[in-house]
Amino acid sequence: MSDKQINILAIESSCDDTSAAVISNGKVLSNLVATQKVHEQYGGVVPEMASRAHMQKIVPVVDVALKEAGISKNELTAVAFTQSPGLIGSLLVGACFAKAYAQSLNLPLLSVHHMQAHVLAHFIDKPHPEFPFLCLTVSGGHTQIVLCRSHLDMEVIGETQDDAAGEAFDKTAKMLGLPYPGGPMVDKMAQTGNPLKYSFPISDIKGYGFSFSGVKTAVLYFLQEQKKNNAAFVEENINDICASVQHTIIQTLLQKFEHAAQEYGVQHLGIAGGVSANSGLRAAFADMCAKNGWQAHIPQFQYCTDNAAMIGITGYYKYLRGDFADMSVSPTAKASWQ
Repeated sequence: MSDKQINILAIESSCDDTSAAVISNGKVLSNLVATQKVHEQYGGVVPEMASRAHMQKIVPVVDVALKEAGISKNELTAVAFTQSPGLIGSLLVGACFAKAYAQSLNLPLLSVHHMQAHVLAHFIDKPHPEFPFLCLTVSGGHTQIVLCRSHLDMEVIGETQDDAAGEAFDKTAKMLGLPYPGGPMVDKMAQTGNPLKYSFPISDIKGYGFSFSGVKTAVLYFLQEQKKNNAAFVEENINDICASVQHTIIQTLLQKFEHAAQEYGVQHLGIAGGVSANSGLRAAFADMCAKNGWQAHIPQFQYCTDNAAMIGITGYYKYLRGDFADMSVSPTAKASWQ
């Protein structure tokens, strides 16, 4: 690699967070995330409102990111953006901005797969995993086990067959009457609850696939039955319910992940994605790795949820490989693993 300074402006707009970051030779100089509070009153992300909010926030967020990094637009080397997957309206805002910005400065464009970026968030800081390693990516829309042979050579060896783990957390929270976003609220409540108080089913799919639709249905029926006898059941037992549901989801994730690590003989394991910020999952994952003598890796909290720094680090490795996107590239709501 040459001594050239590679300064990448990265844009992330796949859902309801508008984020911009500046990465210089693989080091994060700034990472700004503007959240959208408007969705809280609706109990979930409203796609049209999300894309409008991105349009309002993307220019000031990019401006602040450049100022915090101490980098002028004329010092940039490339522009990276989230190309897929995500909400199409949100993706379009980020893609159009990135393409226009790159074209106006005559800079190369780097299109990034959002889930690949979650995996590579491990390489923002040191120490980082050694190849090959396995990564469990867990978010509101995805649950995957990924075999990583190099920064850009990854293979999904298992994924959810229906709902994602993050969706199971959010739907449980909604059934319990907890405010949006529900996943972090379940985690908070679970910390003072008994994880073995109530039993919910753990799916048993062949191979390394996951299923979380069953646990959602089981929780729904359980709550309906309990409230027949005690209308205040949820209020009186919410901590234990959250702890028990969280325990079930974590066990579902880690049983498969542990088996995969044993079969592939890896020594380094990581978890990534928004749900990797869950305190229960982080603790159980660390215990599992310690028990097996494996090295456990978890990105810093700020790099677990959606952020542009992970887009930038992915763009950096793509830049080194010369993997540039044409200006005709279009965002897609769904995309196969790159």
